[in-house]
Amino acid sequence: MPARPIWKGAISFGLVTVPVALEPATESHSVAFRQIHLPDGGRVRYRKVCEVDGEELREDQIGKGYEISKDQIVPITDADLDGMPLPTAKAIEIVAFVDSDTVDATQYGAGAYYLAADGPVAAKPYVLLRKALERTEKAAVAKFALRGRERLGILRPMGDALLLQGLHWGDEIRSPAELVPPDTDLTEDEVERALALMDTMSTEHLDDLGEQLTDRYTDALIEVINAKAEHRAPVAVEGEEAPAAPVVDLMAALEESVAKARESRGDDAGPGTVHEMPKPKKKAAAKKAPAKKTAAKKTAAPAGRRKTA
Repeated sequence: MPARPIWKGAISFGLVTVPVALEPATESHSVAFRQIHLPDGGRVRYRKVCEVDGEELREDQIGKGYEISKDQIVPITDADLDGMPLPTAKAIEIVAFVDSDTVDATQYGAGAYYLAADGPVAAKPYVLLRKALERTEKAAVAKFALRGRERLGILRPMGDALLLQGLHWGDEIRSPAELVPPDTDLTEDEVERALALMDTMSTEHLDDLGEQLTDRYTDALIEVINAKAEHRAPVAVEGEEAPAAPVVDLMAALEESVAKARESRGDDAGPGTVHEMPKPKKKAAAKKAPAKKTAAKKTAAPAGRRKTA
């Protein structure tokens, strides 16, 4: 059953307009818990109460407000938000095309959405954009507004459909500089063993891994819940236990890992393939900083935001 669209608008591609509907590309299978009162198992519920008159409120009595100061909150209505002079309010605005591998992996993770052609008139420009992206192996950098904020995204083909992956703004990503370990000496043999392990564990597609990608935690959690409801002990879920002790002999650990990986694949070949170490790539010219958004400051009124793609 198709998901219900969460947004309707259009892709703005130069002077080409593609009416689309936005649908979630993922769904959660997480086990949800309720909060309970431990002595009697009763549900714990949250009630929304007005601080001024103490009245418990219904959802239709609750709106949005921006706190300018401790004693002043400015009410913001849906009409105020809908009337913002924002080009992306009802459009996914394509601002550039880039090679997919030039997008920093840390920027991904702000939601993934399928775009459906909204009506017969949208079919031709939709397919045109998808085919153009496929032929050039490019991805489109786009800006769009969703759930009260402007977002950055990457638009790319996914089979016969278009996928919009949300990106974090540049100023939302922490620098890893403080986490980098000190300089460490590695032997050539250690690097070769690591390459042999990677070679043994390589696969062409994620789908080829099959049962290896089973969510054993959720399986175990469901078994615990079922066992508790049936007043019995939970049955252990199969799976290898993680090593408890830190690795001391790196070379021995690599050798054992290669042997286990080969055994799991039924490979009885001898020692691992010796790889020629790739030459370090020359440092490319400094990249421009990722797109940023300006954080709003609490002043007499929220500061305007200027975001660049």
